[in-house]
Amino acid sequence: MKHLLILFFIPLFSICQIKTQDIEINSLIKGTLFSTEKNAKKPNLIILIAGSGPTDRNGNQQQMQTNSLKLLAEGITNANNSVFSYDKRLFSLIKNNTFNEKDLNFEDGIKDVKDIISYFKLQKKYSKIIIAGHSEGSLIGMIAAKNNADAFISIAGAGRPADELIIEQIEKQTPMLVSEVKENFTSLKKGEVIEIKNPLLATLFRESIQPYMISWIKYNPQEEIKNLKVPILIINGTNDIQVSQKEAKLLKVATPTAKLVIIDNMNHVLKNASADRMENLSTYNNPDLPIVPELVFSILNFIKAL
Repeated sequence: MKHLLILFFIPLFSICQIKTQDIEINSLIKGTLFSTEKNAKKPNLIILIAGSGPTDRNGNQQQMQTNSLKLLAEGITNANNSVFSYDKRLFSLIKNNTFNEKDLNFEDGIKDVKDIISYFKLQKKYSKIIIAGHSEGSLIGMIAAKNNADAFISIAGAGRPADELIIEQIEKQTPMLVSEVKENFTSLKKGEVIEIKNPLLATLFRESIQPYMISWIKYNPQEEIKNLKVPILIINGTNDIQVSQKEAKLLKVATPTAKLVIIDNMNHVLKNASADRMENLSTYNNPDLPIVPELVFSILNFIKAL
């Protein structure tokens, strides 16, 4: 019966003619507004926040073409929903030849989302403004959403501070480095810039990325999500090899009133994927592969209930 339901709903995604409009929030933030011609009343606006790294409005990087955010935006745009997805500020900085990695700051991402919210609120066109953050965008979104949004959606968001996640990865891959990595993070948490002598850690703790790390690791998602007084939806996939479902469950424990949805076979780029690592990663460069329909259904049902 579940498969019949999916087959029935898939055509609904394309019933409404979706139109797109390029929007410039400010000199650093540019994105795409997805909407339809059939908005009979003020639509809801969902602001999508991309994950870590140089990820653009469509969910793509130079070496990773998934179209995950573009497909998600199209899926949840209907007669009463509009979606705004944007390029991170670093794209504008690179284009203007003003990008310097050492100037990156986690709080800039939070400020950018707040600026986007303010821009659309001033238009007075939208019934509700909902923040939806993917991966690292989940933490950025939950902080920016405080006192600014009507609901929050975490998609594949971490439930622990970034340093704990990195240490866990090191324990699995190169356990002999764990002690040194922990010492480095202890210093960074104090706001201290560190000198890296071990060449195996030169990339992870390069001097130019340390300011960003210092501004990032001080945030604990379980504490930040508690600050939200709005409806919350937490989503994760069973085959996410980057952010496991246990992270979503930690966020749920921190906010018992939140709705938790674990989607079978969904991976980190929102596609149906095998648990096998190589097969899973093969979906990271298949932009034509659709996202998991249950993700769209879950988000639409959550929004409808607001």
